[in-house]
Amino acid sequence: MLQNISIVFDIIMVVCFGASWPFNIIRSFKARTAKGTSIQFMLLIEIGYIAGIICKVLLMIENGGLTWLGYIAFSFYIINLLMVLTGIIIYFRNKKLDKLREIEGNNHETNND
Repeated sequence: MLQNISIVFDIIMVVCFGASWPFNIIRSFKARTAKGTSIQFMLLIEIGYIAGIICKVLLMIENGGLTWLGYIAFSFYIINLLMVLTGIIIYFRNKKLDKLREIEGNNHETNND
């Protein structure tokens, strides 16, 4: 009984964290800049999701599987991991775009001199 309640709270936590990532991904993609984005923050979150996934895998090994609620929680960890990974990929794309704008700005200034 307590195990199921514990898993429900695990699902609530992962869903609440995960609900914000699509907004972050869309904002970052549209912004086309890495300014104001913390790669360290995203990497720490990614490590946390990996730790949660490892926890679920170890529980699967120890117990011969998970409860149906455990599998739901596990799937949300995977979904969130992929969303944060998408955010990280967009960060590096935006960083490259920032660098290209900087180079174009420098070239434009040089041509106007």
